[in-house]
Amino acid sequence: MKHLQDKSTSDSKQKSKPKVTLKTAFKTIIWPRRNLVFIGLILIVIRSLSGLILPWQSKVLLDEVVPNKDYSQLYQLVGIVIIAITVQAISSFLLTRILSVQAQYLISELRAQVQKKVLSLPLSFFDNTKSGALVSRIMSDVEGVRNLIGTGLVQLVGGTFTAIISLVILIKLNAWMTLFVFIPLSIFAIIALKAFKYIRPIFRKRGKISAEVKGRLTETLAGVRVIKAFNAEKQEEEVFEKGVDQLFQNVKKSLTATALMTSSSTFLIGVATTGIMGIGGYYMILGEMTSGDFLFFTLVLGFMIAPIVQMSNIGSQLTEALAGLDRTEELMQLATEEDDKNRTLELPNFKGDLEFKDVSFAYETDKNVLHNISFKAPSGSVIALVGSSGSGKSTIAGLSATFLNPKSGEITIDGRNIAEVKLNSFRENLGVVLQDEFLFEGSIRENILFPRPNATEEQLQFAVKSAYVNEFTDRFDDGLETLIGERGVKLSGGQRQRIAIARAILADPKLIILDEATSNLDTESEGLIQKSLAELTKNRTTIVIAHRLSTIRKADQILVIENGKIAERGNHDQLIEKQGRYFDLYTYQAKI
Repeated sequence: MKHLQDKSTSDSKQKSKPKVTLKTAFKTIIWPRRNLVFIGLILIVIRSLSGLILPWQSKVLLDEVVPNKDYSQLYQLVGIVIIAITVQAISSFLLTRILSVQAQYLISELRAQVQKKVLSLPLSFFDNTKSGALVSRIMSDVEGVRNLIGTGLVQLVGGTFTAIISLVILIKLNAWMTLFVFIPLSIFAIIALKAFKYIRPIFRKRGKISAEVKGRLTETLAGVRVIKAFNAEKQEEEVFEKGVDQLFQNVKKSLTATALMTSSSTFLIGVATTGIMGIGGYYMILGEMTSGDFLFFTLVLGFMIAPIVQMSNIGSQLTEALAGLDRTEELMQLATEEDDKNRTLELPNFKGDLEFKDVSFAYETDKNVLHNISFKAPSGSVIALVGSSGSGKSTIAGLSATFLNPKSGEITIDGRNIAEVKLNSFRENLGVVLQDEFLFEGSIRENILFPRPNATEEQLQFAVKSAYVNEFTDRFDDGLETLIGERGVKLSGGQRQRIAIARAILADPKLIILDEATSNLDTESEGLIQKSLAELTKNRTTIVIAHRLSTIRKADQILVIENGKIAERGNHDQLIEKQGRYFDLYTYQAKI
């Protein structure tokens, strides 16, 4: 489906908060499904017309059948009413079945589009957005569209049609009585329009509050071990209660507006009904209206009023739907990583020659964390980054992986500016093993196969053995099919790390970034992994971040990073001979 991003970029720049109007929604959501909507309209017309049979036949019953004691006409009347009710029931079923199913399909389609969009956004977006809030935006914000393509909008249009037909019949029956009814209904329409205008920003804010509350709840559940360890349950309860109360206050505002519409409709319809009783009674006393006419008028009046009252509920649903689509549109307008028009280059023969040329970087304006970093990482070489925490090692790794973009300077891969290379072309040759490696809920096999789901059993087993995963899976009853729980909670840190390394080995990248890849390993496991990493890094460019300096003695080049600058560079022996910062770090760790 063509999403709501089709609006012009000039419009999106003019409006920081895009407003999805009913006209916009019609063009992008309803019009592409016009055939189904047209069928829905035909069905609702059939349902409405068949519904008018009952009041019409009620008039015939009182004015003709009963006075004339005509049994044959009575049987005919009953038959007509049964047929009309059957037609009404069948059309109602088809209406709900066709449009509701299509609405749910549209919701699933939109969710898939929003999820695809979210995954295409740069990492900086995720750094500033709660994962739970994103889940809410993907799953909840698009749900309102069921009222656009589902029975909601069709009922609104069909209700309008029914009200117009009923109005024509009422005018023919008694114009003065109809005029009396029309006045309070007009007042109700004005109140409803003002209420919808008041409710829409409330619904929009509700989506934001709901996303924040869900985001915090997701974090709470993910960090339950930390919460329990610090006895912080009460603190989290208070935070959640505050968020839930904000949501309650928001709902209360919308309920106030809804209650105003409901009470005003009750009062005004009551006034209209009372007036009809008085005026109708007056005309019947004069003999200008039969009891059948009065009953027919009253029943048809119900057919006119019911859609109008229903429109207030449907109007609230449509207002909520448009508010949700506002938030979805905001998300869909964000620039993706691939939106950069400068990224046009492919790397068909990726070698892995990486070079930093006077690269500086800042997370915040005027607060550089890297200052004019320059180094070369030739294809097949191992470059180690060492230094104290916060010195900028992980930032260099992030820049190397294209997770970040330099503020100034240039990074090249195989002699080409990495800022001009298509991300897919670069990242299909990239492998990353992080300090706190993320594992997905499922089996060990599924996690290792993640980068190459179609890998052969032979390739899988090679990765398993190279990372010594089989050293512990052979002890499990289910072996590689063992379920590891959310984020691998059923495994030790060392076991999780070895699975992550096996995953990287299976990916067979040309450029590898190891961010504290051996930090969670015991001495025995570290020895095993060092052997597999030595095999893995052959003929591959490797960027290693390590606090354990004993693991990088064989690196081709070691960069000592301090305060965002390269303080020293050289191999292990050269840096030991200099007796500088690296010498201090190495001898200190050796003493420990």
